[in-house]
Amino acid sequence: MPDSLSPSPAAEPPRGRPPIAVLFDLDGTLVDTIELLLNSVRHAFRDRAGRVPTQAEWVAGIGTPLVTQLRPFAADDADLALLVAGYREYQHEHHDRLTRCYDCVVDVVARLKGDGHPTGVVTSKSDAIAHRSLAHVGLLELMDVVIGADSTTRHKPDPEPVRVALERLDYSPADAIFVGDSPHDIGAGNAAGVVTVAALWGPFDRETLERARPTHLLGDIAELPALVAELQGGGPGA
Repeated sequence: MPDSLSPSPAAEPPRGRPPIAVLFDLDGTLVDTIELLLNSVRHAFRDRAGRVPTQAEWVAGIGTPLVTQLRPFAADDADLALLVAGYREYQHEHHDRLTRCYDCVVDVVARLKGDGHPTGVVTSKSDAIAHRSLAHVGLLELMDVVIGADSTTRHKPDPEPVRVALERLDYSPADAIFVGDSPHDIGAGNAAGVVTVAALWGPFDRETLERARPTHLLGDIAELPALVAELQGGGPGA
């Protein structure tokens, strides 16, 4: 495999076109927090005798806000608040131990930044937890914008979070891509009019992601700089 993380002489964008903005989802795309997410929901439901989400149900909802995932299992708003509190209790206590980057992520993002590409995160995590996760793994300083669940009124798969990120970057959808591991990410990106890249290293299988109709599927984040360079030059899928 060629060294996709080495400096790229092809990084110069074509004259007249700005460097493509690269937006990322967070959980399952940049950071591996799946064990943390599953343990947190188990903790939230630890004393409940009623229906609890299965692992498959919870994974299917990854990429949507916590309240959205928990609401179908809550009797009322007070019960929902208790579930959220239980989830947050475990998440805050074990966050640093169970949050790590996928291999090559920091190097890839740093390279894209070095090549002049604006970068950002569009996540359904709360803004505070998103910033904590990014700071913990050394990515916060590499992001020009972070859009969490508190930054918008509508959430993925609605396009609003992607559009807000682009507005803050002062970018048009035609000059941006969104990399995400869930159908909710792909749906939001497609609806916002950006190029969508499905990350196959997250918890969703290829068939599920293909049904969401991403522009590209990527098996390894180390391949992303080459894809961005191809898109920048007007190659397939640009």
